[in-house]
Amino acid sequence: MPIYEYICDDCGERYERIVMSQKQAIACPKCESKKHTIQLSVFAAPANGTKASNGSSSAPSSGGGCCGGGCGCN
Repeated sequence: MPIYEYICDDCGERYERIVMSQKQAIACPKCESKKHTIQLSVFAAPANGTKASNGSSSAPSSGGGCCGGGCGCN
C-alpha cells in the first residue's frame, strides 16, 4: 500500500494518505477539497550496517536521506 503526498490546489495544505485503490476518493483534511496535486516523495532507507572506508570524508554519515551524509550533496 503506497503512501502518497498531496498538496491541496485550493488551500495549499500538504498531507499524505495511504492509498488502497486508485478509485479511492482523496480529500483535503483542512478544506475538504478534492482538487490536489500529487507531490514527489523523498524517502530514506536505513543503511545496511556497513560504512564505506575511503578515508576522504570527515563528515559523519547518518545512513541516508538528503543532507544526512548518504546522498553526497555536501
